[in-house]
Amino acid sequence: MTNEETNAAPRKQRMGTATPQAASAAPKVETPAGETDARPAAKTRMGASPAASAPAAPAARTTRMGSDTGMPANPAAVPAPATRMGAAAPGPAPERMDASSRAGRQPGHAASAKTGAPKGFLAGSLASVPWKRAMLTLGLAVVAVVVLVIVARWLRTTPDVQSFLGQYPGHPTLPDTVPTGLPGWLGWQHFFNIFFMVLIVRTGLQIRHEKKAPAHWTPEPNSLFSPKGSTPKKVSLTQWLHQALDILWVANGLVFIVLLFATSQWMRIVPTDWDVVPNALSAMLQYASLEWPTENGWIYYNALQMLAYFSIVFLAAPLAVISGIRFSTWWPDQNSRLSRIYPIEVARAVHYPVMLYFVAFTLVHVFLVFFTGALRNLNHMYASRDEADWLGLGVFVVSVLVTGAAWILTKPLFMRPVAGRFGTLSK
Repeated sequence: MTNEETNAAPRKQRMGTATPQAASAAPKVETPAGETDARPAAKTRMGASPAASAPAAPAARTTRMGSDTGMPANPAAVPAPATRMGAAAPGPAPERMDASSRAGRQPGHAASAKTGAPKGFLAGSLASVPWKRAMLTLGLAVVAVVVLVIVARWLRTTPDVQSFLGQYPGHPTLPDTVPTGLPGWLGWQHFFNIFFMVLIVRTGLQIRHEKKAPAHWTPEPNSLFSPKGSTPKKVSLTQWLHQALDILWVANGLVFIVLLFATSQWMRIVPTDWDVVPNALSAMLQYASLEWPTENGWIYYNALQMLAYFSIVFLAAPLAVISGIRFSTWWPDQNSRLSRIYPIEVARAVHYPVMLYFVAFTLVHVFLVFFTGALRNLNHMYASRDEADWLGLGVFVVSVLVTGAAWILTKPLFMRPVAGRFGTLSK
């Protein structure tokens, strides 16, 4: 046999066609004539295990196809697969294929790769909520409310409590010059106040929970956000937006205070007689028993409402401003003595509970507005009319839509260009 014929034999073998020379070189196995030429080669091409008389090339074909059928239990017994150039392939190749096959057969691996924490502020907050504890707290709160209602209704059947309710029906004593009705400016003030409060609470919670700021912002020295005496502080874009909304909210509040005293509307929310205390207890008991006190917000607020409005306007709002300024870029940190007198830990202990009080007040306020005559109450608040028509509700719906639009427009995508006008943005 010439050299060319000798070199040609392996090439034919690699293609799965046995030659007479290859057949004579193979061990003697009693098989019918002709079957050695075609059948084992065909099975090898489909990835089946080769016969004992087959050469080593089909084993490489089996490895390349990734099939483990017919493979020996002992990997060392597998003959070295032939490569295209006729050289022996590295031994670890079948092991790598085995590892990938095992990984593919374990769904847990794929699931863990695809599973991840949801992105976004709201989704991230929800993912971190301890749901079992929250459900337990909610259940206990429901039980407490039910018990409170039962006890309040039982108390109202006792003679002493009935006498107390008769003496103090829940209406505080008001000055003789108290105005009747609600002016138009009060409706606008009410809208702006709830508009800013929704966005302020939202950005405040974002600052508290965000792990990665969308951008950072540094005010210019001796500017609106970094006056003389304070060092320009690098803060998150969310904090800048929170402070910008604070400015608008405080400005709206100052206008409200001025108009409140200029039009004598302060008499409706500022207690002028000590009987406000027992009347507030009376109103509280009536609310708890689900037999609510008679009221007409167009003329007066009951004693509990008066104390609630007074606490929001003259206590909670100033506390929110005084505590919030300690965190802000406005704080004169160059005055070390002032910083020692008013440490940031004190401000932190006040600011967040005040925010919770605002949220609780708003929830109770909205609940009572809708369950004590929604149409008339909304007309008082948004249309300055003592009517039970649909105008006030329509204005309220428009205000909700405007607030929703502002919720979208105050996202970082739209706020970056605005913030860039008042300082320097960085990643």
